[in-house]
Amino acid sequence: MPFIPPFEPPVPVYAVATAAIDVLRTQPPVASQPAAATGQAWQIVPPPQVSLVLGRDGGVIGVIGRERRLSVPIRGLPRYVGQAFIAVEDKRFYQHDGVDLVGVAGALKDAVTKGNLRGASTITQLLVGNMHPDLIDRRDKSPVRKLREQQAAREMERHYSKEQILEAFLNQITFGRGAFGIEMAARQYFGKGAAELSLAEAASLASMPKSPVQYDPARYPDRNKLRRNTVLALMAEQGYITAAQRDAAQREPIRTVSGGNAPAPWVVDVVRVQLERANVPVGQGGYRIHTTIDPALQAATQRAISDGLDEVETRPGFRGVPCALGATADAAKSARAKVQACLEGAAVVLDPATGDVRALVGGRNYAHSSFNRAVDGNRQPGSSFKAFVYAQALAQGMTASSIVADSALHIRLANGQVYSPENADNAFKGLMTMREALTQSRNPVAVQLAMGVGMDSVIALARRAGLRAPIAPYPSSALGASVVQPLDFVAAYATFDNGGMAVAPRFVLRVEDRSGRTVYTPPTTAPQPAMDPRVAFIMRDMMQDVVARGTATAIRRSVPARIPVAGKTGTTNDNTDVWFVGMTPELVTGVWLGFDKPSMISPGAVGGTLAAPIAGQILASAYGSRASAVWMPPPGLVSVELDRDSGKPSDAKTPSDRRYMEWYLEGTEPGAAVWPWNLFRFGPIGY
Repeated sequence: MPFIPPFEPPVPVYAVATAAIDVLRTQPPVASQPAAATGQAWQIVPPPQVSLVLGRDGGVIGVIGRERRLSVPIRGLPRYVGQAFIAVEDKRFYQHDGVDLVGVAGALKDAVTKGNLRGASTITQLLVGNMHPDLIDRRDKSPVRKLREQQAAREMERHYSKEQILEAFLNQITFGRGAFGIEMAARQYFGKGAAELSLAEAASLASMPKSPVQYDPARYPDRNKLRRNTVLALMAEQGYITAAQRDAAQREPIRTVSGGNAPAPWVVDVVRVQLERANVPVGQGGYRIHTTIDPALQAATQRAISDGLDEVETRPGFRGVPCALGATADAAKSARAKVQACLEGAAVVLDPATGDVRALVGGRNYAHSSFNRAVDGNRQPGSSFKAFVYAQALAQGMTASSIVADSALHIRLANGQVYSPENADNAFKGLMTMREALTQSRNPVAVQLAMGVGMDSVIALARRAGLRAPIAPYPSSALGASVVQPLDFVAAYATFDNGGMAVAPRFVLRVEDRSGRTVYTPPTTAPQPAMDPRVAFIMRDMMQDVVARGTATAIRRSVPARIPVAGKTGTTNDNTDVWFVGMTPELVTGVWLGFDKPSMISPGAVGGTLAAPIAGQILASAYGSRASAVWMPPPGLVSVELDRDSGKPSDAKTPSDRRYMEWYLEGTEPGAAVWPWNLFRFGPIGY
């Protein structure tokens, strides 16, 4: 029989735990920790907040602040929200004094019997460590740090109620992806406020403090669901919910939202910059910023840009990298791609009467590139600039039925070079009316008109309309060769829509502090006269033809005939930039597409086939099934029925399909005593 040496019986586990608990109860303050700092560690301090950026409907469209947090009162939340966190993090929360001695004993028992080291921190301890990381560094695993944390937790419990501590905890903790606190987490993952969380959603969020990355419900829904169901089981076990509630909630799938907390990031950037320049400290948090943005239209505009760009990339001859979501690395390195970059886009939708911006998108994917092409981009507008050339020609006495020549030009410039504008179809069509020339976007006609009225007068009109970008006084500028900022350019088009008044783009309506008091209202800029309202009406009527039978007919594939639409396409040399800028009685909409470094999109790419369909989708979303107003002619206009082929008044022999109504400034209509070309001597009409 082998010899078995005598041995001492092991110390019972409960004795080890009891001894440790006694040490915790009697442990004096750690001498190495300054008393003042120890006292501060128990204090509940207001954490950093965000400023909320709100849409016209009061819904949140984004936030501004260093930490994306918005504290909410616990009494405004369903009871099960706090209970879910208690169940999984600290089931004896309402029994302990800040330190869970039973939990500590259990942790020590596991350490001795199983070699399993686990924490026994309470919600109060977690709050102390998260709220005061400079005083209680939870990365420090030493017993000294643990004892200091426990002392601070007990002190916190002596000064604050359980409700205050739980509220502070829910508003303090991080949930990953930059979301701090329960409110921002609810918005980030479920697209709603914390007060609207379902039981299952609350349990999903309660699963995350252990590891926000590992249990991210959007990235790892299966992991989150498994832990969520454990949380629900614990809630039922601890009496917070019934077994039936547990079972129903456990059956629910994980449904998160995409886009998280900022459906309008481009707008948020603009608002932040504008308010910082106005010395409103929105970055410090706590403000409610009311904007002009229509959230539904903003989402529809972003969707139209993203989907439209994805579709363009599938077209034959596309020169860039296919950058649609899910594109492979091999696709990015495709030998077919002559431009190693993503195609980008921008869109602006605004109210022509006020300048209020209803939607603004600065690119296809903010996470990929936050550069705001709608505000900070400078691109050539191409033929969409012609609207200002034609408007100035009308103002100086020409009419929409004036006969002009689409013919070859050879213009000697000051540097001795010869400028010869061509058409996209490499052809010249000869004599035609001004209306027809605009409808078909004939380049030589626009250059002739600009030279006839003076490019300086065209530039002056564009400037009055609100275009701030410098326009070079060269013949090529009549075709949009000078760069413009998309937001300004679209706002300048509002002049054609609202009867000739220039409006300034507006984003911010007012800013309120935490108490709801208005602390800032941007100065308002009254609309300023920019062109004769009769000229604006005629131009708009001519641009309706562009949509009805010209270069922008793609609009009508999406927008029903009951919605009046006018506009102009634009395409620059080498098919580099494509545009559509247009209007309805209620909205002005502009869309631009191109590469950030100007390069050909594809051979034959034009605004009418690439930008106009996207604008059509935006307008279709804006109107849905609702009706639109109609444009009414201002006083001082005369209408005459003409023959579209001859440009002369119709007669009994004119076929019905060639008859159309033309509009004239009073005194310039056919048969009037004063003829158009005589009016050049008198300068602009209406000023």
